[in-house]
Amino acid sequence: MKILPELKNIDQTAEDNIEPIDSPDAVLTGYEAGSQQRLDDALVGGVAWTASVKWISQVFTWGMTLIIARLLQPSDYGLIGMAAIYLFFVQLLSEFGLGTAVITMQNLNDDQLSQLNSVSLLTGLSGFAVSGILAIPIANFFRAPRLRLVITVMSLAFLISAFSVVPNALLRKEMRFKILAIIEGLQCVVQAASTLILAFLGFGYWALVLGNLSFSLVATVLTLVWKRQRFAWPHFSMIRSALIYSRHIVVAQLSWWIYDNSDFIVAGRVLGEAPLGNYSLAWTLAHAPLDKLTNLVNRVAPSIFAAVQKDHLALRRYLRSISGALSLAIFPAVLGIALVANDLVRVALGQKWIGVVLPLELLSLYVLFRSNVILLFPLLNVVGEERFSMWNSILMVVVLLPSFYIGSHWGTGGIAGIWVFVYPLVALPFFWRLFRKIEMPVGEYLGALWPAISGCILMAIAVELFKRLRNPGWPLYLDLALEILIGAIVYVVVLILMHRKHLIGFIQLIKNARLQAA
Repeated sequence: MKILPELKNIDQTAEDNIEPIDSPDAVLTGYEAGSQQRLDDALVGGVAWTASVKWISQVFTWGMTLIIARLLQPSDYGLIGMAAIYLFFVQLLSEFGLGTAVITMQNLNDDQLSQLNSVSLLTGLSGFAVSGILAIPIANFFRAPRLRLVITVMSLAFLISAFSVVPNALLRKEMRFKILAIIEGLQCVVQAASTLILAFLGFGYWALVLGNLSFSLVATVLTLVWKRQRFAWPHFSMIRSALIYSRHIVVAQLSWWIYDNSDFIVAGRVLGEAPLGNYSLAWTLAHAPLDKLTNLVNRVAPSIFAAVQKDHLALRRYLRSISGALSLAIFPAVLGIALVANDLVRVALGQKWIGVVLPLELLSLYVLFRSNVILLFPLLNVVGEERFSMWNSILMVVVLLPSFYIGSHWGTGGIAGIWVFVYPLVALPFFWRLFRKIEMPVGEYLGALWPAISGCILMAIAVELFKRLRNPGWPLYLDLALEILIGAIVYVVVLILMHRKHLIGFIQLIKNARLQAA
């Protein structure tokens, strides 16, 4: 799918007012304005504030969601789900990667930001208009007449959010993570509360539609309270580099969504509802530890990377530190899920979900590798390799989609196996390109992961030995509890005896995060 045609009418000889990202003369305002310690504090404080507000708001919204679900019907959620499939693509196109461009390109002046703000408004308006036109054929495709008006109304969010894309990116660029966390928390609370009130008043599926709109409206209003940017008529000769950069970002994001969801599409189409249900649950369980932590870091890390984009030594340090810290928490969690998957599924879910076990074991191994890939994308974007990232993401679509179809002949285990054996092969170029760009030895990177890797190896050996020596007459829940306990004890002991320095640093990082959020 062609996302954006080439801007043929741009004068190719016009002098671009934005310096290329890899220009040696680019002004690193974010980095030069403060010390390394300031950036470290911003990283830790940003993660702390995001985590604190997110968890508090989730406790509130989860409770609200349970009540809302009792007031509404499954068909109400199904109708919104149909609309969401289409609207996700339009959202990416309407935002057009402009936020990432604003964060990364440190030398954009006020005129260029104002022009990009106008481009954001135009793309948001276009997204709304296109959705209004396509609402009828989409509703006909799903055989859901009500979907036409639902898509049209929900598409108002594109226009509403367009006003805040650039201001929100500027807040991130200025590392005002406390404000961003508060905005996110408030919009979640308002969405849940408004949806609950409307559901209680009998609005049915419109409660979900209007609740989603309130999410966008609150975010835009609050963002504009703290940060505003004027509008200016776009002159493409002035913002050409930013638009091309944004195009690479949005194509890469769309490609990611396609290959990241193609396994579900194949499983549903080839295997049917029940295997898809098993696979979906296995995916959710395997990714739970990864999503919770990386989502927090990825809200903050791109701004830090952008601030030091010319300092390869600093980029290597942040990559080592963040990857090492994440691995200490993510590796034992996801490997632990793989080790106890059989007992975990039978105890927690029951025998009817036994089909979850094999894909859960395989997907957990895949998550081990994927947890190291996620940070590569924002890093490649800030060092001028966004075009490479785009093309390699397209390659992943071309390779993975048919691979999932072939793997489906061996059921859900075959599909999950593609993530384990094929995905690393097409993802390795990301590592190669980044390490080459920032001059990072492979051994230096693996050294940051070694404490978690060595602890996980010995943890796996201990758990497997216990499985072979345990009393077969013990209750299943007791076996599961002992497997978890033994694995945790061995992992912690290995860190204490072999990697005490890393463990102390990780604990100190958590303490600093709490102090930053206090």
